[in-house]
Amino acid sequence: MKIQIDDLQGDEIRGLLEEHLADMYATSPAESVHALDLASLRHPDITFWTIWEDEKLAGCIALKQLNSKHGEIKSMRTPRNMRRRGAARILLKHLIDEAYQRHYSRLSLETGSMSFFESARQLYTSFGFEFGLPFSDYVDDPNSVFMTKLIT
Repeated sequence: MKIQIDDLQGDEIRGLLEEHLADMYATSPAESVHALDLASLRHPDITFWTIWEDEKLAGCIALKQLNSKHGEIKSMRTPRNMRRRGAARILLKHLIDEAYQRHYSRLSLETGSMSFFESARQLYTSFGFEFGLPFSDYVDDPNSVFMTKLIT
């Protein structure tokens, strides 16, 4: 599998992000959906990567810089037909390595509290993320779970 910085211009990534947003709105109340659209992901404080298996898009992940020491994971997704191949683990490791290279001391994320998000929470926990309180501009929400990992 090959990871690359993505310019968010391709039809494949557009389709994957549309799938992602559709699932978020299908499983969470609108006020609890924090997934970003294409325009928002093009913000200069966000680095966006895709992972490819041969010529097929196998997933994506983004890192949003909150400040010089704190990053947020955004838009982690694998297409339905490419799941269980290890792309999510590879992407998450890549992002953590990038956070380390940027000298971040902390990575955080928000995900859903519903059963739909259980496999994502298990993946993050397996990488040392711990459950915590809202960060940045988030507020306490029964539909959200907040996780953080200290980078050493």
